[in-house]
Amino acid sequence: MEYVTRIVIIGGGPGGYEAALVAAQLGAEVTVVDCDGLGGASVLTDCVPSKTLIATAEVMTTFDSSYEELGIIVADDTPPMEQAARVVGVDLGKVNRRVKRLALAQSHDITASVTRAGARVLRGRGRLEGMQALDGSRKVVVRAVDGTEETLVADAVLIATGGHPREVPDAQPDGERILNWTQVYDLTELPEELIVVGSGVTGAEFAGAYQALGSKVTLVSSRDRVLPGEDPDAAAVLEEVFRRRGMNVMARSRAQSAKRVGDRVEVTLADGRVISGSHCLMAVGAIPNSEGMGLEEAGVKLRESGHIWTDKVSRTTAPGVYAAGDVTGIFALASVAAMQGRIAMYHFLGDAVNPLNLKTVSSNVFTDPEIATVGYTQADVDAGKIDARVVKLPLLRNPRAKMQGIRDGFVKIFCRPGTGIVVGGVVVAPRASELIHPISLAVDNNLTVEQIANAFTVYPSLSGSIAEVARQLHTRKAGDEG
Repeated sequence: MEYVTRIVIIGGGPGGYEAALVAAQLGAEVTVVDCDGLGGASVLTDCVPSKTLIATAEVMTTFDSSYEELGIIVADDTPPMEQAARVVGVDLGKVNRRVKRLALAQSHDITASVTRAGARVLRGRGRLEGMQALDGSRKVVVRAVDGTEETLVADAVLIATGGHPREVPDAQPDGERILNWTQVYDLTELPEELIVVGSGVTGAEFAGAYQALGSKVTLVSSRDRVLPGEDPDAAAVLEEVFRRRGMNVMARSRAQSAKRVGDRVEVTLADGRVISGSHCLMAVGAIPNSEGMGLEEAGVKLRESGHIWTDKVSRTTAPGVYAAGDVTGIFALASVAAMQGRIAMYHFLGDAVNPLNLKTVSSNVFTDPEIATVGYTQADVDAGKIDARVVKLPLLRNPRAKMQGIRDGFVKIFCRPGTGIVVGGVVVAPRASELIHPISLAVDNNLTVEQIANAFTVYPSLSGSIAEVARQLHTRKAGDEG
């Protein structure tokens, strides 16, 4: 009788379900243990829902900012004295019902794919039981919703349990007025005055979205600027756009507490100032879901933050135990989680595998305009981590941008001096998530600015700016060498 390798995956997010698909295709016996529904937070409470909400906000922004310039006439019955009033509104209850429906549909599609591939999906919470057995196997105890337990024996275990919103002790979410990012989709009416605490990616995305939907937004940032982890030029563009659209951006303002006062919320800052709004969204980071799983007892090393330590092929310090996704703290992106999960299965099952290379990862901030990045950053260049040339070209010069009424944004490319090999890039534009791909291909395949410059682009197109930046870098390189 032929022996079949047994794989148990704890967590059904991108790291888990992508690993399940790979392992099943490679002939393993796969069990996915999940408590919320396949797709995980990415599909159910984070990526898919937030980007669906943002899609509605994007339409609102485009209409509000461009219809007059583009010559569009909106006929309505707004009294002459109130002609400046908004003529397009949003039904947040309807928007959120669509958000939840799409998230659930995506989760069902993923479940169907995983089961069709031959994997078993087990509803419950999993934990490692003890150290590795003499035969190299591991035990995973699964506690079902009804309290019953089942013990699974695995040749390899993948931990892909994700994370959950971090909470400030004096600003506990109540799901009604003080919210975390998983609770906003239960709102049936648009917040009149929304205070967003936290100016990282999640805070910036929600602040921009609700501002576009019609809320009066105050963004509380403990740092000097919004998006402190992103390209400084890109963050500066976004902050200027936020302020121009009427958002109150409070820099260097750390929130200490948030409390309900009747049907209002009061947020107290560290310097004693108090700001008031109808709702407050706490977006202050995430905590890994690594507690209560018997990890350290099983030999899995945790960092001080609670994240699981992994190497570049997703191995933990415990033999036969791998980890992927947000629980590792490597890079909180669905694409990276999926890659970590696939790498883990390729490695354990003996298939060809390339170690995780974060310098080829492309990411996007879904604000308006979007901010997409890949490869080495401005911070890397400024810190001397890499010697690179850089050219930045504002989109304002692009003919297609002029036609569409796009005023904000730019394309920036980093290349190595001498060779001209592209090592990074930033795009700030509507749909920057689509425009970053040619730069990602260049970074991943060590293409040169000359190769990008010589490829045909459509005229007129926003992607023409990518070729123009490459031409400028190539010209400078040639001039320097001459």
